[in-house]
Formats: sequence, structure tokens, C-alpha cells
Amino acid sequence: MTHETDKPLEEGQQPEAAQQQTEEQLPEVDLAADVARLEAELNEQREAVLRAKAEVDNIRRRSAQDVEKAHKFALEKFAGDLLPVADSLERALELGDVSDEALKPMLEGIELTLKSFHSATNKYGLEVVDPVGQPFNPELHQAMAMQPSPEHPANTVLTVVQKGYSLNGRLLRPAMVVVSTAG
Repeated sequence: MTHETDKPLEEGQQPEAAQQQTEEQLPEVDLAADVARLEAELNEQREAVLRAKAEVDNIRRRSAQDVEKAHKFALEKFAGDLLPVADSLERALELGDVSDEALKPMLEGIELTLKSFHSATNKYGLEVVDPVGQPFNPELHQAMAMQPSPEHPANTVLTVVQKGYSLNGRLLRPAMVVVSTAG
């Protein structure tokens, strides 16, 4: 007795009962919904990758800026500690009697030392803030006194009590000044 199932099957062909059972077990698939879901996931992943890339770029940029600032202002404390030396040399020149022939060589030496000091510090971005005759700027100057002056407009720096300094464009110490008032 031969059954239908005893017939030899061709390649890739399943017995009819197995084929019916497999078709019955497969859930109904909504391909359009699956495609839409997968496209949404893909878009979310793309956005996540773009956000991560932007964050990495921002971190790189901030790190580069921090390194640049560290290089630029690494000398800030050292330069600040040198300012009293420059002040002392300038005071020695102001108080020295130029008419005294015995002091002339010493004063010339102090003047050359001060020029050398400024030359060396300028190479590293240390600039003198000496605003005589300029308008008063509270961002760069500190008013120590007000003085009436008929020959200068109001809020003009008449004299500098102590020079100020900036390091690579950042104020290290404001200039202490006497400012004119309307007179």
C-alpha cells in the first residue's frame, strides 16, 4: 500500500502536510509597518551618530582653546611677580638726579636694564599700559585721584601713578592714574 507521502519528493519540495503546517504557523506579516519601523530606527541611529560626532567636535574645539589659553597665559603669575621689579627700576629713574655726574652712569645702566626688561617681556606678550593723555577707561585704568585741569577735557588721564600691564591682551594689572575733571 502506498501513500501519497511515500512518493519521492523533488528537491525543495516539502510534504503537503508539512507545508500546510508551516503556513499555518507563520504569523501574518505587515511588511509596510516593519519597513516604517526599521526606517524610524535607522533615522534615530543616524541622529544619535550625528549628535555624538558634534559632541566630539565640540570637545576637540574646547580642548584646543583650553590648550591655547594655557600656552598664552601660562606666564601670568610669573609676569605678575616681575612687575614690582619694573616698578622699582622706573622709580629709580624718576628719583635719580640726572644733573649729578656721579649718578649718570648708574642711571644710564638702570635705563638700559629697564629697556632690556621690557624688550624681553614683550616677546612673551607682556605689554605696558601707559595712558597719559588718553581718555580714562575703567577697564584698563584705576582712578586714584581727580584733578581739575583747564587744558584737558574731563576724564582724561593726566598722570600715571603706576603703569599697568596686559599679557596677550588680558589685563594683568590696571594703570593707576590721576584723571582730569572739568575745570
